[in-house]
Parts: sequence; C-alpha cells; structure tokens
Amino acid sequence: MQPCFHLAFHVTNLDDARAFYGELLGCQEGRSTETWVDYNFFGHQLSLHIGMPFETTNTGKVGEHMVPMPHMGAVLDMDTWKKVADRLTSAGVDFVIPPTIRFEGQPGEQSTMFFRDPSGNPIEIKGFADEKGVFAT
Repeated sequence: MQPCFHLAFHVTNLDDARAFYGELLGCQEGRSTETWVDYNFFGHQLSLHIGMPFETTNTGKVGEHMVPMPHMGAVLDMDTWKKVADRLTSAGVDFVIPPTIRFEGQPGEQSTMFFRDPSGNPIEIKGFADEKGVFAT
C-alpha cells in the first residue's frame, strides 16, 4: 500500500463541500454520515466534518506573496495541475493567487495556485515538471 496523508477539518455545509470537492475538483467521495464525508483528494484522505473552520491569516511569506496560514493542498504532475487550473479558471473560482509560476529558473520551480473552499479553508495546488523539484534546495 502506498502511504497516504489523512487530514480532517471543518466545513460549514456538506452539500457545498460535495459540490466543491466532488463536482468541481473531481475528487471521489468515500464514506459519509450526516455530519462528515471523506474524499480521495489526489490520493490522500480528507475527512470533512461539520463545524467551525480554522482561523487563517495571510502571514506566510513565500516568494513575493503573503499566503494564507495554515493551508493544505496537493503536489501534482504538471499535466494534472494544468487540468485542475483550467477547470477552476473556467468555473470562475475566486483565486487568492491565480495559477502562476513561482521560483522560475530556480531549484524548486513550480506552478501554484491558491483558492478557498466554500467554507473559507485555504488550498494550494502545486505542479512540478519534475518531482525531484519538490524537495530541491
């Protein structure tokens, strides 16, 4: 079994979460009850529970941007990243940071985008042309 990461956090509305994670992002829904739902988030398990989302502030300085902290996300290959970016752009998602290239020409060059789910939880999706760049120094 390939190890996967598990993250459980609050959302304010499961119907909105299902529309966002399931329909818009294309994540496969797993088990659920009236108060939570699991998703396969690009190979990792998210458990979305009804409750008050965590507080965030734009205090993470990365390159030229101040990013929401804390945040979660996924690291994808470039083809998948481009498909997700196109899907979100076409849907009119309000990006915190629109799809862009960061650290161009440097070790760790990456494509990135930041957005929030309907409950305000910040998400970053990164894309790498070469997976060795994920931990490049």
